[in-house]
Amino acid sequence: MHSLSSRLLIAASVVLAAFLGLTGLALDRAFQESALAAVQDRLQAQVYMLLGAVDMDAFERLTLPQALPEARFSTPDSGLYADVMDARGNLIWRSPSLLGMALPFFPAIRNPGDTQFAPLEASEGPPLFLLAFTVSWEMAPNQYRLYTFRVAETQWNFLDQLWSFRRNLWGWLLAATGVLLTVQGLILRWSLKPLRRVATEVTEIETGQRIELSSDYPDELRPLTINLNALVRQGRTLLDRYRNALGDLAHSLKTPLAVLHGALDNSASPEELRQVLGEQLERMNRTVDYQLQRAAASGRIALSAPLPVAPLTRRILDSLAKVYAERHLDLGCAVENRTVFHGDEGDLLEILGNLADNACKWAQRQVIVRACSAEHDGRAELVVEVEDDGPGIPAEQAPLLLNRGQRADPTVAGHGIGLAVVRDLVEEVYYGQLEIDRGALGGALIRARLRFQANGD
Repeated sequence: MHSLSSRLLIAASVVLAAFLGLTGLALDRAFQESALAAVQDRLQAQVYMLLGAVDMDAFERLTLPQALPEARFSTPDSGLYADVMDARGNLIWRSPSLLGMALPFFPAIRNPGDTQFAPLEASEGPPLFLLAFTVSWEMAPNQYRLYTFRVAETQWNFLDQLWSFRRNLWGWLLAATGVLLTVQGLILRWSLKPLRRVATEVTEIETGQRIELSSDYPDELRPLTINLNALVRQGRTLLDRYRNALGDLAHSLKTPLAVLHGALDNSASPEELRQVLGEQLERMNRTVDYQLQRAAASGRIALSAPLPVAPLTRRILDSLAKVYAERHLDLGCAVENRTVFHGDEGDLLEILGNLADNACKWAQRQVIVRACSAEHDGRAELVVEVEDDGPGIPAEQAPLLLNRGQRADPTVAGHGIGLAVVRDLVEEVYYGQLEIDRGALGGALIRARLRFQANGD
């Protein structure tokens, strides 16, 4: 069953049907017990009426008048019957309604005041409800006789009343079930409408009819739609970055290729060709490295967990300590464990690695890497500072060093693209700022501020 609506509708329908079924059974049981109690009370009242009509004749025999207050006792086959038995079980009186009939056997009750009520199946005639009540009748001072008064009523009225109630009860319950299922289906359809809308809009994004999901969704779906929009925007941003990188790469390679083509057309000497070829190959190598590193930047990744900065920083410094082991540099890490980065691990490694490697190249004895979480204009921000005790960077050279291929000292190994890549990552990918200053150690202090957009921005 692949439909969420069908699952919810079937599950809710089963629960509703079970609830209404159990409710109907409980009401039926309660009504049946109430009706039985009413029959018992009614028969008990008839017994009391018979007791009130009892009289003793001259021979000290218990007698009842021919005309009783309840006319059905005087009408044959009326459905209401009564008789009186003595302690030995002998029948001493029976109502005229029992003409041609006899009440079923019922265990005698020996204790005065005891009452017994039960439904009975007669051997002949309809089923009955029978109530027996035993009294001790004072015939003379300190002389008593036990009599059992029995009153019976046919079950037809009770059964008719019970079936009438059941017919109405289950009829109304079935009608209520139909109405509730209809209302429930409409409610589920209305409640799941945002999910169907999400699916429709995702299909429209796939077909190019829209660029992102709407924003007016319920609170429960808003985190989903916000992150889906973030994924769509991220994919679009990465695609644009790849296209731009390829365009920039093609444009950057045109000049060295033109130079090489011109050298060949001018019939230059082998030494001149070797020199031009070496220079242009170096230039193309730097261009390719720069564009590849720039295109590989991921930026803020939707649905990603915050990345701890301290372990990555220590890993980079450990690697650099091995690279520059002969110089015995003091590489310090001043990053708190709670500092996190809301982006791609490769981007952070690129930024920290380039800045720390650049500092190690110029440092005399000491390099310190600092990082802390901050907030700027209501957005999370990671501030990374890399400081060394080298000669520092003059203020007039700082803008030049951020350009691709620029190096402060050509004798130092490198392509001169490290700071340019860091600048592109910081400013274009993470909407931040790269600053070059002089630190407390006397050397260069490079500060990178990386700002993070929320998933829905």
